[in-house]
Amino acid sequence: MASSGFFLICLLHSAVALTSGAMMIFYTNEVFVFGYGFEIASKLVGSTPHDQLLIRTSDSFSGLLLFAIGFLLFMVAFVKDREFQGFFAKGCVLLHVVMAIWRVCFERKLETLDHDWLRKVVGDLVLGLSWVFFLVYSWREKYD
Repeated sequence: MASSGFFLICLLHSAVALTSGAMMIFYTNEVFVFGYGFEIASKLVGSTPHDQLLIRTSDSFSGLLLFAIGFLLFMVAFVKDREFQGFFAKGCVLLHVVMAIWRVCFERKLETLDHDWLRKVVGDLVLGLSWVFFLVYSWREKYD
């Protein structure tokens, strides 16, 4: 028997990843201006044409990777095996915690983004917490 909670969480995370990935691929500059303001956005795109090309290519590949992760999450949402669901949820919790640690250790040291790292850490932890809630709910269902 599969859990509908796993399906819903996977679809939610998939929608976030697909949307974020598409925005990174096609609307990077607009997202930077909206999220950080024009001054910081102009620093994030690079100062020379070569830097701008490298940064744009890197952002596009990162967006493509995020889009692929969203598509993978969409496919995983339809898996019915409870053991796999638990294993996958534990892996996602670990991934979000590691990402939050990475942001605390490295991203906060970037002077251009130093004011934004805390919001991203909270976001990572909230996304990880959604998987923890699924695990607690599935353990409750299993042992009741």
